[in-house]
Amino acid sequence: MMWALLAFMSAALLGCYDFFKKVSLKDNSVIAVLFLNTLFSALLFSPFIILSRAGVIASGPLYVPSAGLHTHMLLLLKAVIVLSSWLCGYIGIKHLPITIVSPIQATRPVLVLLGALLLFGESLNGYQWTGVVIAIVSVFMLSNSSRREGIDFASNRWVAFVAMAALLGAVSALYDKYLMRSLEPILVQSWFNIYQCLLMGVIAVALNALSAEQRRRRLTWRWSIPMISLFLGLADFCYFSSLAQDDALIAVVSMIRRGSVVVSFAFGALVLHEKNLKHKALDIVLILIGLFFLYLGSK
Repeated sequence: MMWALLAFMSAALLGCYDFFKKVSLKDNSVIAVLFLNTLFSALLFSPFIILSRAGVIASGPLYVPSAGLHTHMLLLLKAVIVLSSWLCGYIGIKHLPITIVSPIQATRPVLVLLGALLLFGESLNGYQWTGVVIAIVSVFMLSNSSRREGIDFASNRWVAFVAMAALLGAVSALYDKYLMRSLEPILVQSWFNIYQCLLMGVIAVALNALSAEQRRRRLTWRWSIPMISLFLGLADFCYFSSLAQDDALIAVVSMIRRGSVVVSFAFGALVLHEKNLKHKALDIVLILIGLFFLYLGSK
C-alpha cells in the first residue's frame, strides 16, 4: 500500500508542477524555459552525487551508488526519452489551456497499461479495471468539451504535440519499471537529470546558432521557473520510490500519477481563470471516480 500512497503524493506535486510550467511559459521561449528547468534539476540532485562520493552520505535513500558504463548508457537513454517528451509537452502547453493539456496527459496510463500487460505480465483486479475504463471514457468527453473552445483534437497541431508527449511519457514509464528492477531510485533520478541538462544545453546552443527567430526570443525571469524543477524533483522522487516497491504495479502507479490533473485543473480555474470549466469539470469528476476505484483496488 505504501507504493500507492507515494504515487498519490507524486500526483499532487505534479499538479503544482504543471501550473508553474504553464505560468513560466507565458510569453517566454520554450527552449529557454526548458533549459533552465533541466539546469535547476541537475543542480538540485548533483550535490547528492558529490556528497556520496565524498563519503558524507554513506547510506539511505539519498545515497547515490557508483555505476558502470552500461548503467550510464541506460540512464542516458532515459534522458533522451524524457527530454523528447518534455519538448513536445512544453510546446503544446504553451499554446493550449492547461485544463485541456492536463486531461490529455491523463491518457498516458492507458498506454502504460497496455505495455504493462504485454511486457511485464501485470494483471489488474476488478476495481483497477473499472478505474481504467472510466479514465478512457473521460478522454472522449474531453474531446467534445474542447471543441467549444475551437480546439479540434483531430487537426490541432498543438494537441498533436501533447499527444506525442503522452506517448513518449508512456514509453518512459515502462522503461522506469525496467530500470527500477535493478537500480536505486536516487541513482536514476540524479544522473538522468544531469544528462538531460547536457543534452538540452546542446539543443539550445544549436538552435540559437541556426535560428534567427530563436535568437530574437527573450526570456522573462519568473520565480515560477525554478519552482518547476523543485516540484518535479519531489514528484519524481516519490514516483521512483513507489516503483522501487516490490509489489508496485506500473499500470496503477501511472494512472494515479495522472490524477495530477485535479490539482492543475484547480489552478487553471482559480488562478488562470480559464473558460468552459463546467463541461471540463465532469471530466475531472470521472477522473476522481477512476482514482477512487484504483485506490480500492490497491488496498
